[in-house]
Amino acid sequence: MTDNLRSFLFLQGPPGPLFLRVGEALRERGHRVCRVNLGGGDRLDWPEGAIDYRGTFSEWPTFIDRLLREQSITDLLLFGDCRPYHIKAHGIAKLRGVRTFVLEEGYLRPHWMTFELDGVNARSSLRGTKEWFFKEAARLEEEPPLPPVGASFKRRARDSYWYYHHVVTGLLRYPHYRSHRPGSIIVDGLGWLWRLNRQKSREEQAEKVWQGLRGQKVFLFPLQLSGDFQIRAHSPFADMQGAAAYVLESFALHAPGDAHLLIKRHPLDSSFFDWGGFIRRLAKRLQVESRVHFIDGGDLDEMAAETTGLICVNSTSATLALAHGKPVCAIGGAIYKMEGLTHCGHVDAFWSHPSAPDEGLYDAFRKVLVDRCLVRGGLASESAVETLIEGMIERMDA
Repeated sequence: MTDNLRSFLFLQGPPGPLFLRVGEALRERGHRVCRVNLGGGDRLDWPEGAIDYRGTFSEWPTFIDRLLREQSITDLLLFGDCRPYHIKAHGIAKLRGVRTFVLEEGYLRPHWMTFELDGVNARSSLRGTKEWFFKEAARLEEEPPLPPVGASFKRRARDSYWYYHHVVTGLLRYPHYRSHRPGSIIVDGLGWLWRLNRQKSREEQAEKVWQGLRGQKVFLFPLQLSGDFQIRAHSPFADMQGAAAYVLESFALHAPGDAHLLIKRHPLDSSFFDWGGFIRRLAKRLQVESRVHFIDGGDLDEMAAETTGLICVNSTSATLALAHGKPVCAIGGAIYKMEGLTHCGHVDAFWSHPSAPDEGLYDAFRKVLVDRCLVRGGLASESAVETLIEGMIERMDA
């Protein structure tokens, strides 16, 4: 890193050892590292040398300000910029001129993570016209062929399970801490067991529905997680049910009679909510039940490559469709939402006039996005974590 030694403060990271290992890598370079544990899951992932915060949420900003001052913090690292503790810490850090790096799930998936200064998603500083993206992309070298980043669903599930298990069991040590996740962690765990037990039948049914629709005019609507801050903070909807009702009503009123709507459940949705029943009832009330289809599985990339158009709130799945030159309509705030790349009018007009992205614009957008906002790697394998650590260190150095 640079000759000037820095002092890094880590707040909550993703479940697993990533932040601890980034901290160790920074220490090896001579930098100071400080960590605050807010709950039992944090303590599991960073068991030694951290500061336990046991105060109330109202006392949190003063605590953070004192810590920034006493430890001469130069850089703040956190996973997600919409968690309540992180929002307050970020604001206090800005008052003191402390750099804030935000890690988040990647704008491009798989193989990438987002790592930006100041904010991600709707808070990202990456904004520009299509002319600006073409100009900036022309200055950059072509992206070299890169090997895929390994991933294991079991590793993500294991890290997440034990993290949230210790959030629950750590309430005596951290009596005031409340997770940013809505709902019950225990119910989520039971939901995962239920989904894993039904995985084969879900995939078979999804493939059957998809094969029956191929070759027709099919609009794809991938669902997102209601608890995701992409919905809670960066969309006009209170939850994904509200977004689904909005899209279905628009489809029923404005889509051509030969168009179908394929709704796909999010692969990480562990809730017991009956999406299939909800969609069927709503479609029946709107008298489009024969043209609305729900699946809980399937190859999203394959569907995105063949869709007539993709509708989403602000899902990263939109980039799969854009990469294949397919029309996209985002009804929430999204980093890729701009004239020439996505449909920027109302969704009502999208069904009849889905327009593909301008020639070459997605490639230019992607090139700038990778250069400014992304690091290679992931959280679901040892090789992915090692690659991610290297990318994060390089980005902080730059």
